[in-house]
Amino acid sequence: MEKHYQGEAPLIQLVSFNKLLEHYDELAESEDTFAASRAQHILDAQAPYPELREGFDDLSILEERKEVIHTILADTFSTALTHNEIKAASIAFANLVFNSSKRFQKILEDAGDDFELEIQNMSDDIHYIMQCTVILSFYYGFKVDFRRPLFFDIPDANGIMRHYRILYNADFMELIPTEKAKKLTQADFDELLENFENLDLWKEKIPPNSFISKGFVICNMFDVTAEHSISEIKSTLIGSNKRGNENFMENFQSTFRSLFNLKNINVGFAGYDASANRFLRIYGKGISSYILKGLETESCDIMLCEYSHAKLFKENAYFAIPNVEKYFKKSEGAQPYKNLHEQGIKSAILAPIADDGNLLGVLELVSKKTNELNSINANKLDDVMPYIVSAVLRSIEEEQNLVDAIIQHECTTVHESVYWKFQQEAKRFMVDDIAGKQPVFNDIVFKDVYPLYGQTDIKDSSRERNLAIQRDLMIQLSEINGILKEAIKEYKLPIYEELMFRVEMYLKEVKETLYTHTEQAVFDFVKEEVKPVLEHLKGEHKFLSKKIEEYDSKIDETTESYYDHRRNYDDSVMEANMQLAVLLDKKQDEAQAMFPHYFERYKTDGVEHNMYIGSSISQNKSFSELYLSNLRLWQLQVMCEMENKYYKLKPHLPVKLDVASLILVYSTSLSIRFRMDEKRFDVDGTYNARYEVIKKRIDKSYIKGTNERLTQKGKLAIVYSQLKDEREYMRYIQFLKAKGYFTNNIEIVELEGLQGVSGLKAIRAEILYRKDKKSEKTYTYDDLMEELKN
Repeated sequence: MEKHYQGEAPLIQLVSFNKLLEHYDELAESEDTFAASRAQHILDAQAPYPELREGFDDLSILEERKEVIHTILADTFSTALTHNEIKAASIAFANLVFNSSKRFQKILEDAGDDFELEIQNMSDDIHYIMQCTVILSFYYGFKVDFRRPLFFDIPDANGIMRHYRILYNADFMELIPTEKAKKLTQADFDELLENFENLDLWKEKIPPNSFISKGFVICNMFDVTAEHSISEIKSTLIGSNKRGNENFMENFQSTFRSLFNLKNINVGFAGYDASANRFLRIYGKGISSYILKGLETESCDIMLCEYSHAKLFKENAYFAIPNVEKYFKKSEGAQPYKNLHEQGIKSAILAPIADDGNLLGVLELVSKKTNELNSINANKLDDVMPYIVSAVLRSIEEEQNLVDAIIQHECTTVHESVYWKFQQEAKRFMVDDIAGKQPVFNDIVFKDVYPLYGQTDIKDSSRERNLAIQRDLMIQLSEINGILKEAIKEYKLPIYEELMFRVEMYLKEVKETLYTHTEQAVFDFVKEEVKPVLEHLKGEHKFLSKKIEEYDSKIDETTESYYDHRRNYDDSVMEANMQLAVLLDKKQDEAQAMFPHYFERYKTDGVEHNMYIGSSISQNKSFSELYLSNLRLWQLQVMCEMENKYYKLKPHLPVKLDVASLILVYSTSLSIRFRMDEKRFDVDGTYNARYEVIKKRIDKSYIKGTNERLTQKGKLAIVYSQLKDEREYMRYIQFLKAKGYFTNNIEIVELEGLQGVSGLKAIRAEILYRKDKKSEKTYTYDDLMEELKN
């Protein structure tokens, strides 16, 4: 037995024509002989089939008694309108139709044999509750507005999805309670009104199968594809970050195809930068521009002809091109026809996205068929362009906010952990401003916070940089010397000999020692005295001209000098800094989740970071020194991981530099203040400044009584002043040693006094390295260097 619905429901739904037949019972007694005769004819046709009055749920009967049912429903389904009306008999809220009009039958045929009719947005839970609301209204008398738009989505013969709104006529329905039906009070009804989504409550008040519905509904449908498409476009454009959605453009194009009733049109966008008068690519998944044809940006004067430019910019009107081929030939390959023609586009509509006459961008509709898009159907855009304009304006605002956020994140130190404090102050500032007071942005201060400082610094960076500069200058001066030698051979002019003498003097000076002023002196000498001579020689002699051109080709345009060894050094430092900073930032996210704290990271010849943790920084969480200990252990572990990261990277760098790492332990809490002029936090007060002094000088310190620098490659130095800090960090090192971070080579050293600071000590722990993540084998620094050579 075929059933129309398999899930739980409060209604046992039986198809019955009893109420309609009762109407014919009355008509059969009418004095209108024609009406009586017609009614009797219908009653006689039904008489042999009592189940048509009594009701049935075996849907196979609908097919078996199709002709009789058609006779019974003849007056309600006019044959004169059957090719116009979209109409069928049905059961409320069910995917069942019968006795359909010819037009509806044709719609279903065009959808294909494998299409299954289904009401949209009708889950099992909603289906149950919707039936309950019918029972509440028609049986219990509680007035509740249960109406909601119901739709069938049916593809047409071209595969375009059409949307049909369903309206029910329930005049021929009967509602009969079963023994499971319960009495409902006003209190029960009120409880249901408060709990629409509580399906269990609905089943408790109105149990499954507690009512029988006998009858049928007349289902009238209306094609609302255009209205639905406009609504879909509006919904698609509402909300943020739609461009990042994988399905955004696919859904957007599908909606436009329904709106235009054209299966194969495509949608594109081009942005407009008014300051540069250029079209530009809109970034987002699947978004392209057909007028730009793959370009990132292009001048509007180049991309548009005079007519199309006037349409879009002056009139803010749609520019339709029904026949691209025709206009391409007529304009002799002018834009925008050229780019469209080269992409095989045959017709197009360019619609200005404009606000108060100011162009924001262009919506592009394109088709591979001539005349498919034209000036007539372009008017369909009238109803959707306001939503597109609103979305673009919002997108511009969101993008600006994002730009501001990126600038704040990348270029200032207003870290997210302290942003709440700035927000509070900004809101107070606005309140004072609105109240007419003279607003002042007060200082942002955090008291009683504990500092943590760490650095992974490139060893001997000044020496390595000077060596790179020295090599480049020597090569450049040697090249100049070679050219001048050839010039003297050819022309034997004393002025060339004098110039060559000075070149050799500079070359000797650079070889011996590179002083601070040497680089600039050589640069000025070459630019002001050598370059004019080389330019003169270039025009005098063919062979010298070739050599000078070879020399010029090696000159870097930015520095106007040789930039080979320096480039290698700079690239190595930049790559190392980037890789270490990325690792530190990623690990920082994990640390912030443990307890909010201020963090800043900056790049020099290496990567340094400051952290401050305390109760004043956390807006909501209670601070305990346990979190300070946790952050210290985290920092120690991450510094080892940064060392490992660098030494895996080292073999791939142009210059094989070394790094050394250092941590400063400071157990006294201090205050930090945001310096408005510098846009950064700094320690507050004279006493707290001692911490900054130590931090700036510590990496240049020496072991007491020796010429040995504290920081050494392959070792992590932990500087402290109190015995309790030594004990704490020795515990951490022993723990991390067990996890394979350190060797047994651990020493405690005393440091030479710094200016204004004395009594500092340090733990130096030798780091264990792994070649890669998979490898369990560990190496000391020396072992690792030997291994990397092989």
